Amino acid sequence: MKNDVVLIGIRGILPANSGCAVFVGNDDKVFVIQVEHNMGAIIGMFLRDTPKERPLTHDLVNHIFEALGVTVERVVITELKNSTYFARLILQQQNELGRKIVELDARPSDCLALATAQKRPVYVTRTLFDQVEDMSELLTRINENGGEPEQA
Repeated sequence: MKNDVVLIGIRGILPANSGCAVFVGNDDKVFVIQVEHNMGAIIGMFLRDTPKERPLTHDLVNHIFEALGVTVERVVITELKNSTYFARLILQQQNELGRKIVELDARPSDCLALATAQKRPVYVTRTLFDQVEDMSELLTRINENGGEPEQA
């Protein structure tokens, strides 16, 4: 697996016209995954460990996982087709019967939320990482402008 995937993290979340731009990557490259506005807010809450008045859907899923002895093993963002990213959620269940790994197709936004909530690693396939456009400079400029995109 080591050569097939690249470890990434969430580098920033910014509002965008159609939701939120989640900047993911590492020191070599950063790319953007567009998510719905509410998903960007949820991922941000998990990143900041923001207390919530009532459990959100991803909190409920995590509570169910905990009750069943399931943890997020890792997340892998696998491919980009027609401007849509795809991801795999790899879960582990460990109990007195042994260890079981389950791999599920899931939206990258849900994967990012669950992995962030459980502080688990996020990877991208090497093929996809090599294919996406590097947005590191844009993120640096945005951060230098106090989180606001430059005006043209």
